Amino acid sequence: MARSKSSQRWLKQHFSDPYVKRAHQEGLRSRSAYKLLEIQEKDKLIKPGMVVIDLGAAPGGWSQLAAKLVGEKGKVYALDILSMSPLAAVDFIQGDFRDENVLQQLLDHLQSIPVDLVISDMAPNLSGMRTVDQPRAMYLAELALDFAQRVLKPKGGFIIKAFQGEGFEAYLRLVRQLFKTVSIRKPAASRGASAEVYLVATGYHLQNNGLNS
Repeated sequence: MARSKSSQRWLKQHFSDPYVKRAHQEGLRSRSAYKLLEIQEKDKLIKPGMVVIDLGAAPGGWSQLAAKLVGEKGKVYALDILSMSPLAAVDFIQGDFRDENVLQQLLDHLQSIPVDLVISDMAPNLSGMRTVDQPRAMYLAELALDFAQRVLKPKGGFIIKAFQGEGFEAYLRLVRQLFKTVSIRKPAASRGASAEVYLVATGYHLQNNGLNS
């Protein structure tokens, strides 16, 4: 089947993208790893020995980088509804994190080990219609925040992709209520036309989460 002109244009842009080329050269699974790397260089959230959960992890770019940063004494747990090729030092669970059975699998893996950081680069399948895509994106961000509240230890951290637009300011206010400090980052690897930003939150201060109940 012949590709559409829009598909051909996307492929051309994708493979000429310097971050795509760099990821291929450096053995990283996705260009998005450079977004997390830039955030890490600024905020230093991921530290050796940490327990990190990566939501919407496939194909594994963030998990791959996080595993290197936490080192042998740390652990990364990755979740996605899509399959993901194995990564060293990463425990992958395939399933929807909104599903209580999937969440229970994660809790079984953790065995009450405190979670230091929840990260998420999730985005919905984009339709190109802002009025449709923005609510979907904010809904995913809200779900990720709900999940983080269930598993994070006190003073834990949260890195989430969100899209500026309807619902963003209300979401930002909520994150600020739950965390001591919240920064907004726009990594260089984010495509210029994208409304995506990353909220980097530290100092989670609610203790009634799933691991402590």
